Amino acid sequence: MDDMFTLNAYLDEKRRLVNAAIDQFFNLKPPVNRVVEAMQYSLSAGGKRLRPILLLSAAEAVGGECTPEVVRAACALEMIHTYSLIHDDLPAMDNDRLRRGKPTCHIQYDEATAILAGDALLTLAFEILSCPENMETCGIANHLKVIRIISEAAGYKGMVGGQMLDMINQGKFITTEKLKEMHSMKTGALIRASVVSGAVLGGGSEARIEALDLFGQFIGIAFQVIDDILDVEGDPKLMGKAAGCDAAKNKNTYPALMGLDLSRQFAAELVQNALQALRDFDRHAIPLREIANYVINRKK
Repeated sequence: MDDMFTLNAYLDEKRRLVNAAIDQFFNLKPPVNRVVEAMQYSLSAGGKRLRPILLLSAAEAVGGECTPEVVRAACALEMIHTYSLIHDDLPAMDNDRLRRGKPTCHIQYDEATAILAGDALLTLAFEILSCPENMETCGIANHLKVIRIISEAAGYKGMVGGQMLDMINQGKFITTEKLKEMHSMKTGALIRASVVSGAVLGGGSEARIEALDLFGQFIGIAFQVIDDILDVEGDPKLMGKAAGCDAAKNKNTYPALMGLDLSRQFAAELVQNALQALRDFDRHAIPLREIANYVINRKK
């Protein structure tokens, strides 16, 4: 990393790396069955790849490298994230018809196929994470630790539990503390797990892993605050979906509870706290610092 670092170039480089690795998992000869088509359709819908990039950046921040096994772990995270989006879009949950400017999986295919595609992406992620060839340079113990971290973040203690809270609290008043708890699980847990997993696979010390854990916690909440703000005032053309969905569904959001100005202020404070967690890191943490600022300045 040096003074010539530019975030856009870095993000593009890492996206290409992740996308190429994802393509390898689907390098199948015809015939490809319907569920695989649906998996590929949702994975290739043009996501930011934020979670895998955070994993790669965290590995670099502790002095590690983006080895093939680290990249494969990053791909597994994107598969888990994509599965969650497929299921969130279903009629039984958010009932969304557009995702990243394209028809959602259940609209493009059908509900049953979407459910199975999500299930298949989740199980493929753990197939990748547990593959022995992925443990050659990072070590079995570190990979088992990462599997545990990601499992907890994706399950009822994290993303799934947060989605359940989001659904049962819809239309009800909750405090900002409860909202923060809900989004720490629904959105923040997998983002936090991405950062911590990268630090573990990169061979970080306990002190470095703890610092990056703190960074991940702050960034995870900040990301959701900005998501809520964009749902109010974002450009649907840039976001690839309609604005105002949260209000229409009576969802609890930061702008609804705090107002837009206080929500922006809260997001800025979270990012400052995240940057403070990186105070003892050297130039290898430049991408993480830049990503933290990107999180609150993004338009989609």
